[in-house]
Amino acid sequence: MGRVIAINGSPRKTWNTATLLENALKGAESAGAKTELVHLYDLEYKGCTSCFACKLKDGKSYGICATNDDLTPILQRIAEANAFILGSPVYLGTATGEMRSFLERLVFPYLVYDREHSSLFPKKISTAFIYTMGADEKGAKEMGFDVQIRLTELVLKWIFGASETLLVTDTLQFDDYAKYVSSAVDPAEKAQRHREVFPEDCRKAYDLGMRIAQAGR
Repeated sequence: MGRVIAINGSPRKTWNTATLLENALKGAESAGAKTELVHLYDLEYKGCTSCFACKLKDGKSYGICATNDDLTPILQRIAEANAFILGSPVYLGTATGEMRSFLERLVFPYLVYDREHSSLFPKKISTAFIYTMGADEKGAKEMGFDVQIRLTELVLKWIFGASETLLVTDTLQFDDYAKYVSSAVDPAEKAQRHREVFPEDCRKAYDLGMRIAQAGR
């Protein structure tokens, strides 16, 4: 039986990103996987500090992040998993700062500075990234978010073997838009889209989770 870990890079535990990750894990469970959901904002950690201990020849931390903090056991569990799913809202055109710091710590120790673009990760596993954003698909294209998606997919495929992306746009940002300065948004349209489209996005997340769990058997 495989193990699938989901990493929530949103500060909110019950909103769009977390809900999609939960549905993805339900899909993984339907394929027989054991699952775990980790909320990054619950943890105390930093991004890569450029100590290069993971690159030191014959070093005791070669290929492993030498920093010891709340992220250390999470990275170990990912190394033992059959697949993992990342999730983040889009802030200023990219993933949250917590997710970016997590990615630095996750990826860099396995990256090898050689001409073969080698990876020290000991096996090939499936990965996925679920993004959520308040902007619609047109806005995502205008900000060039497809470049961010391709870059992250490239890195995840390079290090871990496979990756896919689910981009969920035009999400509901507030429970009550009347409380916030948001005149560019039609609250009724947002609410309608959330009722009609978001359940389909959850189904896509469920199917994604089932696929990567099946691939990781």
